[in-house]
Amino acid sequence: MIVRDFNESKHTRRRVVSEGWESVRLLLKDDDMGFSFHITTIYEGAELHLHYKNHFESVYCVSGEGSIEDCATGEVHEIKPGVMYALDKHDKHILRGKTEMVMACCFNPPVTGREVHQADGSYALEGEAI
Repeated sequence: MIVRDFNESKHTRRRVVSEGWESVRLLLKDDDMGFSFHITTIYEGAELHLHYKNHFESVYCVSGEGSIEDCATGEVHEIKPGVMYALDKHDKHILRGKTEMVMACCFNPPVTGREVHQADGSYALEGEAI
């Protein structure tokens, strides 16, 4: 059984901070669960151009408001508490924080822990140059 406290983890190397967001990675590849689980905060006013071409991601909004734009269709979906989205086709997207948003996120394959977005908006796979 794995038990971790978010409030403790956010003061460790599990907390990763980058431009427009920060994330506390509660489950990682080394935990052998087949996915990673993060609590990610998107900062108010952030506009993140993302493309998880190497990962699938599902996201549940815990608090805050914003939107996600599907770059393939131009369709914009509002995000608010209770809304979930899944990037089931490695969807290129733009995530915008109208207010600070707290999101619960799962990644498959799992991340190793220190990843930040590359220039194309993706996370590198383990072993790839970052």
